[in-house]
Amino acid sequence: IDRLNHRYTVLLLVIFAVVVSTGQFVGEPIQCWCPAEFTDAYEAYTTYICWISNTYYIPMEETIPIDIRQRQDAEITYYQWVPIILLFQALLFKIPNLFWRFTHSASGVNLDKIVAMSEETQLGSPEDRAEAIKNLAMYLDKWLDTYQEYKNNIFVRAKKKAQTFCFFMCDRRGGTYLVGLFITIKILYMANVIGQFFLLNAFMATKYNLYGFEVIKSLIENEPMMESPRFPRVTLCDFQIRQLQNLQRWTVQCVLPVNLFNEKIFIFLWFWYCLIAFLTAVNLVKWVFYQLYQNNKVQYVKKYLKTSNEINSGFDKKLCAKFSRDYLRNDGIFLMYVISKNSTNLVVADLIKELWKIFKSKHKPHSNNVEDEPMMNSEKEPLSGSHLLNSSA
Repeated sequence: IDRLNHRYTVLLLVIFAVVVSTGQFVGEPIQCWCPAEFTDAYEAYTTYICWISNTYYIPMEETIPIDIRQRQDAEITYYQWVPIILLFQALLFKIPNLFWRFTHSASGVNLDKIVAMSEETQLGSPEDRAEAIKNLAMYLDKWLDTYQEYKNNIFVRAKKKAQTFCFFMCDRRGGTYLVGLFITIKILYMANVIGQFFLLNAFMATKYNLYGFEVIKSLIENEPMMESPRFPRVTLCDFQIRQLQNLQRWTVQCVLPVNLFNEKIFIFLWFWYCLIAFLTAVNLVKWVFYQLYQNNKVQYVKKYLKTSNEINSGFDKKLCAKFSRDYLRNDGIFLMYVISKNSTNLVVADLIKELWKIFKSKHKPHSNNVEDEPMMNSEKEPLSGSHLLNSSA
């Protein structure tokens, strides 16, 4: 869904901008019907002045108003700027992705490097692959240890409780930085696609958000596709010519072939934006639901551990819950999700298996008293002091 917003939609808008600008600068975007007494120079001047100034639309069955202000109210002000507004829309769709790229590194882990390392594990011999998975697991273990909570007071406990519901709180030591940032980016994608309709409303000075419903209605009622007042092909143009001390006003009728492209492009964009808004909203709700229910994360990790035959007893099941909630936490599980989407589930299964082994090796002394004593006290002391001392490496 994110790629649909920041990659494919941006590519689509850039292609449309190129098509429209080609029609404007290579072809003839406007042709005006001039009086017979106009010379070639007059006709060229009329074409240029009507293109750079705004034409206005009056339906053929209506009389051209005498009041100049009524003509100005009917002006079409957008057609010269369509390529620029399309490129501006493309930039707006790209901004959330740029914000993500500039801010996710503050989590303390390089996501691009992690994804590249996970992809490299699929190459080479089984021995090299196992060694690469082990190195990647050690790298993630250092990251997870470094950003554990090392204090246990009322403020830390209150923060943890709040983060259960306010998952968008970007806290590295709370293990919610990446998840909070990721959901914030999805909210930005959602706000952007909704804002596009209001942007086009202001740009075209029409109710663009109703445009698609009008098209659907005409298709249902089998009405022919008539000329839209939003994208008129035949317009009127007023201009003045100074002759000595006199100003002579002319009104000519012009045709805008470029609006043939504009009409089809903006019809398509209306339905495309509705599709993007629906998919982004569903994806956002899914992620919010996933973060609100903590058991989902435990089941996600347990699925991979069962695949690797690592859950063999009731003790393992209890330890798996500690492993998910207190060791990997939200950001660690999110990182597994990112790796699975950019690599394969097989890599994630092997990586979680290695992290599980590291985690169990740290908690062997507590295995005999699991019912009475917590597996891991991440608030009172770090999971591994040696890792904290060497985290700068």
